[in-house]
Amino acid sequence: MLGLSFSLFLCQASAVLAAGLSESSLETHVDSLALDFSFKPVKEAYWTSIPHHRRTPFAVSPDGKSAYLAYLDSSETDVHVQQVDPSTFATVGSTVTVTGGKEAGGLVAHNDGFALLTNEALPSGTANAPADSTPVPVLYRYTGTEQTWKTFLGGPGVHEDFGLAASPDLNGDLVFSEEAGLYGAYFVVTDYTGDAAGHFGDSIQYVATDGALQTIQGASSSWGCSHNTGIAFEAAAAAPFASLCAEDQGAIWLNTATQGMTGVKVSNENTTNGGSGEPMGGMSGSYSALARLGGANASASDAYVFAWVSRGATELSENEWLGAGFTHALNRTNGRNVAIARFSDKNTLVGAQASSEVGATGGDAQVNWITQGTADCSNAHVAAFNDGESVLVAWEEIAEPICEVIAMGCRGTFSGSKFLLVTSGVKVGEPVSVMDTFVAGDMVTMADGRICWPYVSMDWSLSEPVAYGGSTTTTTQMSFACMNLDGGAAANSTSSASTPVASSSESNAENALLASAPASNFVSSVAPTATSDVLATPVVSETADVITSVSAPVSLASENPVLPSQSSAPIRPSCGGRRRKHRRS
Repeated sequence: MLGLSFSLFLCQASAVLAAGLSESSLETHVDSLALDFSFKPVKEAYWTSIPHHRRTPFAVSPDGKSAYLAYLDSSETDVHVQQVDPSTFATVGSTVTVTGGKEAGGLVAHNDGFALLTNEALPSGTANAPADSTPVPVLYRYTGTEQTWKTFLGGPGVHEDFGLAASPDLNGDLVFSEEAGLYGAYFVVTDYTGDAAGHFGDSIQYVATDGALQTIQGASSSWGCSHNTGIAFEAAAAAPFASLCAEDQGAIWLNTATQGMTGVKVSNENTTNGGSGEPMGGMSGSYSALARLGGANASASDAYVFAWVSRGATELSENEWLGAGFTHALNRTNGRNVAIARFSDKNTLVGAQASSEVGATGGDAQVNWITQGTADCSNAHVAAFNDGESVLVAWEEIAEPICEVIAMGCRGTFSGSKFLLVTSGVKVGEPVSVMDTFVAGDMVTMADGRICWPYVSMDWSLSEPVAYGGSTTTTTQMSFACMNLDGGAAANSTSSASTPVASSSESNAENALLASAPASNFVSSVAPTATSDVLATPVVSETADVITSVSAPVSLASENPVLPSQSSAPIRPSCGGRRRKHRRS
């Protein structure tokens, strides 16, 4: 009987790999998880205030027996972590609250608990803390419901020789490698001391399983991509972990080996006044953009797939400030399309790099496009199935977009979430299109081979910007969806036709942001503007895996680490803050 069942599975899987996914491949568990605290599911985009899904990090333990969901309290202070049944997606046990957390920035599930990346203000009176209680990044480890350790990844005592860093918005991710015995965190920073004070970049930090912060030559980074506009990060067998960044100078880099805005040039992108086209999701994005092939068996693979959205690139010109090899580009299309790139290992792109030829009109000739059309695509994500060659690519679409700014996103009538099977870099069948299921948290490969993710069941609208002051929509229910490669939804799938619990279509007459934004549907007529926030000498080491210093985690007996005495400097508002019309500097 077992042999017959396995043969049937292989037959079904083969059929899907030949024909693609169908609506029957998608299962939904609507409002399956009751939250103990309310949650705001809508996060406004930087600059345009177009609605984004507020990320809810989701993770499954290695043994597949437990899952966890993290979410930010509706007060926007305190991060809650709830254990979840990985079969029914119902609540298990009690909620753990990480008091003071300002963002649910990344989550790793263990067989005995979890690790959470968040940001929080330092205790009052802490020497050398950033001004105005600006939060700094911190990693928590819990065993069961008890805190085991916490380790600050920025602020006083962390890479002081370069400059102290805060993270008003993390917009990054957390991963764990069992082989390396390391957590890796990649997140946005703004320095408040040193040469980069007042500027925005990103940082990659590694932490051992005992909570000790590691400084690893060729892997750790105090400052990488200028005005980071997107992060993709995934574990590897050893540090450095696989990483990509989108920066403010005109490119997306596979920067595993460099941790900066050099390395393998994956894509040319238009950047205008420090803003790009939200290639990895913009605010509340930068998760599930890079997948290690093999899914639940990923540790057996060295290959990766990256998904992003892009307007393409044409009319390459020299980036005179950075010099030879660096370029600016004009947008090829008005709306954004979905693209993927494959890597044979964490350092190697399959196929050609993006062109750096000044004057080239084909600045995107190397791109493997998943969509090519006039629609605007956003919120692109990717996750790997267990077969070692297939991935699920997801995105949202506006069929007739209104794109009022050269960079950033577009608005318009939401025309559906799309889910497409891609095998060995080739599209299989047509995308499944649904109106009531979205990706709003990490896409995770379950022990049984399904790819599952959280979302809030709601009326989703991209027609108008979020009202001034932010969305007031709240919910106490979380839904989950799963895609099955064998073509059949699980028996416990529930209908997604329930009454929506939230709406993101809020608008306000006082919101004049888009009216004051530069209007340009003919995007190729506007030249990109250079910026000047890249440090002349990036902090990069060529030799990986050499641990040169170790910082101990903060003792649970005191929230105040032993810190050097040094006066603090003010920082500028976050690049992710609301309503900042002026150029980031």
